[in-house]
Amino acid sequence: MTEIASYGKFGLLEHLTKDITHANSTTLKGVGDDAAVLEYGTKATLVSSVLLLEGIHFDLTYFALKFVGYKAAVVAFADIYAMNGQPQQLTVNIGISQRFAVEHIDEIFIGLQFACKNYGVDIVKVDVTASLTGLCITTSCVGSADKDQIVHQNTAKEPDLICVSGDLGGAYMGLQLLEREKAVHQGETDFTPDFAGKEYLLERQLRPEARQDIVALLAEHGIVPTAMVNVKDGLSSDMLHICRQSKVGCAIYEERIPIDFQTATMAETFNMNLITAALNGGDDYELLFTVPLSMHEKIEDLASEGIRLIGHIRAADEGCALITRDATEIPLVAQGWTQEGE
Repeated sequence: MTEIASYGKFGLLEHLTKDITHANSTTLKGVGDDAAVLEYGTKATLVSSVLLLEGIHFDLTYFALKFVGYKAAVVAFADIYAMNGQPQQLTVNIGISQRFAVEHIDEIFIGLQFACKNYGVDIVKVDVTASLTGLCITTSCVGSADKDQIVHQNTAKEPDLICVSGDLGGAYMGLQLLEREKAVHQGETDFTPDFAGKEYLLERQLRPEARQDIVALLAEHGIVPTAMVNVKDGLSSDMLHICRQSKVGCAIYEERIPIDFQTATMAETFNMNLITAALNGGDDYELLFTVPLSMHEKIEDLASEGIRLIGHIRAADEGCALITRDATEIPLVAQGWTQEGE
């Protein structure tokens, strides 16, 4: 293994970035200067930022370094898509401790560059620094959108319909599965975990995808959401965020929340409440959005494309509620990560 010290900071940066190429004409100058030079003309510029910390956002017991890199990029892209924009450039900052070698950082960059290739995004700035607390990665993504197409979180209104892409709770169940295998094999150095038939759940946690396909699908059908958010903290937390920002209430119907079969099976195995996992699990990176009531038929027609109608916006004084299968209203409560600063 090659010691990072043998490269030095700038030698390491040159090593990591020597094969980077650019796919977008908006990237005038990327890696090499103190700042990247970007040009968008009349389009708006969108910038997102993500921080992943070892022991908080990922556990290297089961998180391969290339997956850490991939996830660090994709979750930044997801925030741009949630604004109805297109990600185009990515900056990367990595904090590394002495236990890592150059080859370990190479693995992270395999994931970063693979994600960028998949989504057509350019890496334009890279920095590394020493860390005393393990591995940390910060990514910032710059994207663009036509000004009249940008979607915010504070523009939902009564009686908009509430929609979500994909399915929910899978990433959380994937995490529970990984943590179970870690606990079962604690202290073992050579073991084969039991993941047969659960591959989808692992992918949801280890290698999530941003929903660029849903943004493209909405555009294809002439649908501009009235409000939209990236589901990273759980359906409850993110729906309540839209409601607070927009000063409205909501009704979410339990029977309409989309859940994958593997997620349901795993919840039963762990004796967990399936709806609680879907509402509060987080890390799904699906798109939660509202559309005008007049688009009801259009949205229903897109159910086969992975868009589900799950509720509606109502007046603020009616509150935010989950409507159970027996028509009981339960206050919608955020049980995800709520620490200040996150």
